[in-house]
Amino acid sequence: MSAPLLQITALGKRFGGFVALDGIDLDVQPGERLGLIGPNGSGKSTLVNCVCGTLRNETGSVRFAGQALDGLPAHRRTHIGLARSFQLPRPFMSLSLADNLRIPLLYTVHRRSPLMRSMGELDERCVQLLAQVGLDSKARRHPNDLTQVEMRKLELARAMAAEPKLLIADEAMAGLSHSEIEDIITLLLRLNEQGITIILIEHIMRAVMRFSQRLVVLVSGRKIADGKLEEVINNPEVVSAYLGE
Repeated sequence: MSAPLLQITALGKRFGGFVALDGIDLDVQPGERLGLIGPNGSGKSTLVNCVCGTLRNETGSVRFAGQALDGLPAHRRTHIGLARSFQLPRPFMSLSLADNLRIPLLYTVHRRSPLMRSMGELDERCVQLLAQVGLDSKARRHPNDLTQVEMRKLELARAMAAEPKLLIADEAMAGLSHSEIEDIITLLLRLNEQGITIILIEHIMRAVMRFSQRLVVLVSGRKIADGKLEEVINNPEVVSAYLGE
């Protein structure tokens, strides 16, 4: 087996006397599709924030692509190939869809390369990214013209503009219809086929089961299960704590 792309070791985070993460160990392999689930308050968002650099863990470590991330600010983590989408999309409402993608292109991909990209190349890449999520016909439109599912697709395109090795998709399907959920799953599967490792955080179990190759379950800041889908969903502790059956 190859070295993990993401390696989380004994990760701990407290908020005062509240233990949000209690010694989390987790490896994610290159190209993997990992589902991260758990009830509200289980520590999923805290884990993602510690990995992405918006929170600092008190104990343990995070390594990405062989590099220690401890103390590295969030924007530097994006520069080395770690990107996320957010539960609540917050695009620049005054900018066109293309310009919303131009910003991460300029501040991530553009900075990795010693060669300056021309404005024409940037424009072309913006259109390519929008085409990838089916929004190329709306490149000059503004986010307030989009439907809810289109807004989620724009959020994923903004994350993909950083050309990540690992994408963390945080509840990209909340509030969507069945057909819209299928659209997002299809999009994520296509991105994974292009070589992007994906961690999916989601409460919609049919989406998690359809997408994931492996499931990790957090409850009260602890990892209680990690393995193949059928094995995890039939785990009595998971059934009791998460599914409530």
